[in-house]
This record gives sequence, C-alpha cells and structure tokens, in this order.
Amino acid sequence: MKILAFEFSSAQRSVAVLHADATGRALAAAEVIDSAAGKTMKPLGMVEQVLRETGLEREQIECIAIGLGPGSYTGIRAGISLAQGWSLGRDVKLLGISSAEAVAVQAQADGLRGRFEVVIDAQRGEFYRAGYELGEAGAREVESLRIVSPAEIKTFPETALIGPEVTRWFAHGRIICPRAATLARLATTRADFLPGERIEPIYLRETTFVKAPPPRALPPE
Repeated sequence: MKILAFEFSSAQRSVAVLHADATGRALAAAEVIDSAAGKTMKPLGMVEQVLRETGLEREQIECIAIGLGPGSYTGIRAGISLAQGWSLGRDVKLLGISSAEAVAVQAQADGLRGRFEVVIDAQRGEFYRAGYELGEAGAREVESLRIVSPAEIKTFPETALIGPEVTRWFAHGRIICPRAATLARLATTRADFLPGERIEPIYLRETTFVKAPPPRALPPE
C-alpha cells in the first residue's frame, strides 16, 4: 500500500510517505519535519518533497492517514481538510489515528519500555492523559485518553511522562512528538477506514453553545 500521512497536532509538524508490501515491509519511505517556530506551515510543499524522495506520483497514493489529536486544533483541522480535499479528487482510503497513540508508538520505537503516561496540553489548566504499556511487541493502551487535572498527573513519576511539550510543566518528562512516519506505519496494520465527512478531531470536551438573547425592542421615537 502507498500511504501518505499528515501529523500537524504539535509544534513539530510532519508529512510522510510509506510504500509498503502486503506484509508491511517498507519498499520506500520518506518524512519531512517542520518545527521552525513562527514559520508558516506549507503542507503541499512538504507533500511534494516526500513524493519526490520516494519516486511516487500523487495519483499513486492509496491511503491517507491523519493525526486526529488531541493537540493544536488549527493544525489538526488543516490535516483533516487536506485529506478531505484530496479524497474528493482521488480514490483514496482515509484513516484517522490518535496522536496520543502515535506518541506511545514512537516512544516504543525509540526504545522506551514499561508503563508510560502520554501527556498533552488540554488548555484551561488541564491535560489529556492516556496510559500505555511499552514492550518488545509494541505499545498497548492500558488507560484510555481523558482530561485530567495537574494533581492527577503528579501522582506519576515525572520520568514516566511523555508528550510533545511535557517538559513545560514536568522537568523530568521526555519530549516525544507524534510523527507522520509513525502514523504511516500504523496504517499498514489498520482497516478502519472512514469517509471524509466522518473524520473528526479528537476533542473530549463537550461543545456548548449559548443561545443569544432575542433582540431588544426599541421604544418608538
């Protein structure tokens, strides 16, 4: 399968291409990472670069994997919009993957072993947290993603905390960003494809709307 992946949920934005055989073995792979602070992201330029490096054309892409967050809502929406637009013009499969899972899988690939907590900023003084057991066979989720207080995070050793910005709050945590190359590898093992209109960001807060009051009637002049 020829897979294109977008991961824009953190300050380290990445695009990757993976051409894998039926067993998941890589025949060609490339990834470009943009982590320059304040730099305008140019996802289409990043796509063209990884396609050139793998010798593939746009029309050869069969699957697009997108990091769904949690994380930068603007970045995640940009990745989803790009994938949705691509699917309108090309016959491709779409796959949304948790960016928290991508962090855990990347940590396992980096050699970490044991119980780790993925920690991502949820704003409002809170965090997204998910627990993973990292072993030789891979990363296994043991506690599902949820929003927690800083007090709950502090019940874990700081050395067991991983995430894209974790050292902002916990000095002894380990910075691990979700990467497009990791999403592409995960996509070789997945078949839970979705139509474009059903790809949505991971956002655990309930959306609330406040109804505007009716217009106030002005007294006649």
